[in-house]
Amino acid sequence: MSGLPPSPDLAPIPRLVVASKNADKIIEIEAILVRERVVGEIVRGLSWPDVDETEATLEGNALLKARAVATATGLPALADDTGLEVAALDGEPGVHTARFAGPDASYQDNVERMLAVLDGVDDRRATFRSVVAIVWPSGAELTAEGRLEGTIARRARGNFGFGYDPIFEVAGSTLGEIGAEAKAAMSHRALALTALIKLLVKDPVR
Repeated sequence: MSGLPPSPDLAPIPRLVVASKNADKIIEIEAILVRERVVGEIVRGLSWPDVDETEATLEGNALLKARAVATATGLPALADDTGLEVAALDGEPGVHTARFAGPDASYQDNVERMLAVLDGVDDRRATFRSVVAIVWPSGAELTAEGRLEGTIARRARGNFGFGYDPIFEVAGSTLGEIGAEAKAAMSHRALALTALIKLLVKDPVR
């Protein structure tokens, strides 16, 4: 993951909850946390109330979710919020990325709407931005950000990944074409988690 080896200076968090109900996102986050030995145990099977993402920023929404789940479970909680920022759309959909095609939009709905909105548009520049937040029951908090620059492809390509991956292109390939291992080495979410791990190494006591 971005050249950061597991650090002997990082004391793993004994038990952690990933504050998400998106199964695809949980798989990505857990794979990185386990590989980098950030946690001793990822706790599954807990329930918590739905958290409405009402903040105007990715950081605000990530903290909102992590705080709510840490309070509900009594365990450290990690959440992320990710936005696709498209230059031709003045940075939208941003915090509305998951709901770009409507409140109950599927991945396919969002992809199709993005392609339709950008039909005939030459400026395809886009940024995937993830903010991860970890909140402890004590109230301690950390946040970190990862950014991945790319372009919006003119058609969906690839069967890997989820969300906008089939239309987000980096160096000639979409995230949907490169596979999970390659994506985990360079994605916005991986970069955000790398930055978070560096912060934990500096200040491991929470």
